[in-house]
Amino acid sequence: MLAALMCIFAYLLGSVSSAVLICHLFALPDPRQAGSKNPGATNVLRIGGKLPAILVLVFDILKGTIPVWSAYFMDIDPIHLGLVAVAACLGHIYPLFFGFKGGKAVATAFGALLPIGLSLGGLLILTWACIVALTRYSSLAALVTVSLAPLYTWWIKPLYTEPVLFLTVLIIFRHRTNIMRLLKGKEPKVGKKKEKEEIAPEK
Repeated sequence: MLAALMCIFAYLLGSVSSAVLICHLFALPDPRQAGSKNPGATNVLRIGGKLPAILVLVFDILKGTIPVWSAYFMDIDPIHLGLVAVAACLGHIYPLFFGFKGGKAVATAFGALLPIGLSLGGLLILTWACIVALTRYSSLAALVTVSLAPLYTWWIKPLYTEPVLFLTVLIIFRHRTNIMRLLKGKEPKVGKKKEKEEIAPEK
């Protein structure tokens, strides 16, 4: 029962779209209608600059960290912790309060993994940063990072490997359109200026 309640809480918190709210606060275009039309930090960076994007990133991370860390201190078992993490990400992807049209949940998944340990968080950040520096593709960096997350977890805290696999499968599934664009060479790069009509919408 407690695990179920935490899953509901995680989903509802995940359903709060920080990208939409922060863009409204900064009088920016709705991220669901501008740029790649994905309500996430990368798209907010494109349409509004660094400060709004950083605020979105921090809030999206907390959407994963708060429910999972709370559940951890309630002694909820690892499998159900994984379900709480997935619920937070599903809230971000299919937000109840924003017409069930959300983002890719990369930052929220990262936040959900942080309670496992700062060493895991450091490895994930380093992996993402290296891939972005080498390729300039944020989506590719996310895919590589999330794919390596179960391996890193097995190395640091094997008990949580299976729950992390839940998140890996979910995030890869959510990036299926990005994978197709990467294969076709049509994925936009971080920091590359494009005309609005050239930025492919992220569905």
